[in-house]
Amino acid sequence: MPDAHHRAAVAERAARAGGVVARQQFRGDVAVETKTSKNDFVTETDRDAQAQVVATVREEFPGDRFLCEEELVTRSGPETAETPPTGVDSVPETGAAWVVDPIDGTTNFVRGLRTWATSVAALSDGETVGAATYMPSMGDLYAVGPESATRDGATLSVSERTDPETFVVTPVGWWEMDDRAEFGRLCTAVAERFGDMRRIGSFQATLAFIADGALDGAVCPTRTNPWDTLAGVYMVRQAGGTVTDLEGERWRHDSVGLVASNGQAHDELVAAANAALD
Repeated sequence: MPDAHHRAAVAERAARAGGVVARQQFRGDVAVETKTSKNDFVTETDRDAQAQVVATVREEFPGDRFLCEEELVTRSGPETAETPPTGVDSVPETGAAWVVDPIDGTTNFVRGLRTWATSVAALSDGETVGAATYMPSMGDLYAVGPESATRDGATLSVSERTDPETFVVTPVGWWEMDDRAEFGRLCTAVAERFGDMRRIGSFQATLAFIADGALDGAVCPTRTNPWDTLAGVYMVRQAGGTVTDLEGERWRHDSVGLVASNGQAHDELVAAANAALD
């Protein structure tokens, strides 16, 4: 896409704008609602931050479509006849689109933990061409385009570790209470194969940390949401890493499972993800 660099720049600007809105309400008196379960949270801050992201993008690309975690809104309210319904419910395979997660890690956000992010991915024909993950409470902005991947201006690069016993790996995903056995198997598989384990609480933050070399891998045996993954997957790849499905094939937005790594011992990570399955 000829304007991929422009879209990458807008993704960065929009993520920062939405993140500023979220940061202003962080650790404040925020009303918390639940969606599909007792631990699936959404707040008015999510909606406010998302509205700001969408408004920022629309300043440059008013006709583009959006795939957002929350109901598509504008700064003046939900979509109306005056603001055409440009929301979509899946990743478009053709044309331009934007995928937005206003607060990835809402549980962390509502508990006052700092690891949460505003994430924006710019897509062309179903492929990411630019993305940004902004972590306002930490002050870090991860941005990636066709020819660059940076954290606060410093070039991103995955770790160079090759020994699985030195890897720090993150199990990622969410399981309902009656399905926790799979999560337990995943944690066991990671603990048996790798040096250490972390659970970050934000998929996009996890992927950004892999791109930056702070983590060596992440494993998720379940289907993922585009807003949780597309920006970070592109980031890992542009930083020299590898992202596949459970078969070791190149990951795409409709894959089942996600395995991300520095490209070393990737087969071990794929095996860990598969060990969680019945």
